Amino acid sequence: MRLEGVLPFARTLLRSFCKPGDFVIDATCGNGNDTLYLSNLVGENGHVFAFDIQEQAIQNSKKRMINHHADQNVTFYHASHDELMEQLPSDLKSKVSAAIFNLGYLPGSDKSITTTGSSTISAIEQLLQLLKPEGVIILVIYHGHEEGKREKEEVMKYVKQLDQKQAHVLQYEFINQKNDPPFVVAIEKRG
Repeated sequence: MRLEGVLPFARTLLRSFCKPGDFVIDATCGNGNDTLYLSNLVGENGHVFAFDIQEQAIQNSKKRMINHHADQNVTFYHASHDELMEQLPSDLKSKVSAAIFNLGYLPGSDKSITTTGSSTISAIEQLLQLLKPEGVIILVIYHGHEEGKREKEEVMKYVKQLDQKQAHVLQYEFINQKNDPPFVVAIEKRG
């Protein structure tokens, strides 16, 4: 297949928005896959701020960073992504190049602990203040479970009403696949 899958497409977006020296956010660090990817993209002069509400996710991600010698430019926050503004350094406003979310639950863990529409929308609102012009928020939306379906509906309703003078909103998905496949929503802050 030549069409990019959802996760490779999210990484393509990250590559096009991030460069060495940038500040970026992994809003749901999970097992550290995106955290590691971002760490490598922004290099030693950039910085990754990684969030998760589960201590297990933070530990998994830290271990991945250490194993790949990529922990020098990452700060972890055992906190919800809707606490960005109170957790991050105050001088980041309009300086963040990209943020990524993998919504849903931590693979291999308690499936009752999930992201929610209200916390994700709050995080998006905060990120729109933190993003620099032409920065991007990438949401990988997993909606194959009940809370995921609710979150998808709330988030999609919110992003569809964003003022097109302030942000471009893209949806990337395969429309003929079964079992509620994940899809990407990208929000680019206009310059």
